[in-house]
Amino acid sequence: MRQTWWRVLVGMVGMVGFVASSGCAGTGESFYLDVQPKPAMAQFAKVEPVKIVIEPFEDSRSEKGRVGQRTHLWGGVSYYDVAEGKPGEVVAQALAEMLKQRGWHERPWDVTLAPAGGAAANDADVVIGGQVLDCSANAKSRFFNTKITTESRLVLRVRNAADRSVVTRNVESARSDTVFWFDTDDVQALLATTIKDGIDRFIADTKIENRSLRPAH
Repeated sequence: MRQTWWRVLVGMVGMVGFVASSGCAGTGESFYLDVQPKPAMAQFAKVEPVKIVIEPFEDSRSEKGRVGQRTHLWGGVSYYDVAEGKPGEVVAQALAEMLKQRGWHERPWDVTLAPAGGAAANDADVVIGGQVLDCSANAKSRFFNTKITTESRLVLRVRNAADRSVVTRNVESARSDTVFWFDTDDVQALLATTIKDGIDRFIADTKIENRSLRPAH
């Protein structure tokens, strides 16, 4: 009996030591997150004959730079950022990929990424741009778990060439998760899903009609 309790005690000490080491003090290291949504590739007969150009979104976050950080159990932090530190370009690319692969009502569209105000936008039927108001991912390590929170707030501004009308949509999304075994991939996946949630809301709230983007309701 005494030997059994000793084994249990050793196991508990080992577990605490492992958890403690997994949440050890941060060293200020930076991690770059690949947050591009990866929707399943659908099979389409043809691409719709409406040319859509996506411009990079303006970074209008109150605090630019990194998108977030992990606070370690024993002090110190690790930092998170997206590719090249440009969430506006990341959001534009994610929107373009989702419209190419799924589009409105499961129909694909002729979608091109272009520099803001670039020549590629001059002959487009629809130009989509906007602002990134928030794109953040934070993690806080505690005993036996790490809590992850992510947020995305976007302003999508659409210009229709046919009648020169403008459609504006604000979309917000947020998620949280608590994990026992923490990995940076957990933060990456949650932020990617959060960005996808916002784009999904935009697509659900709009439609393409007469070569222009309109509110769905």
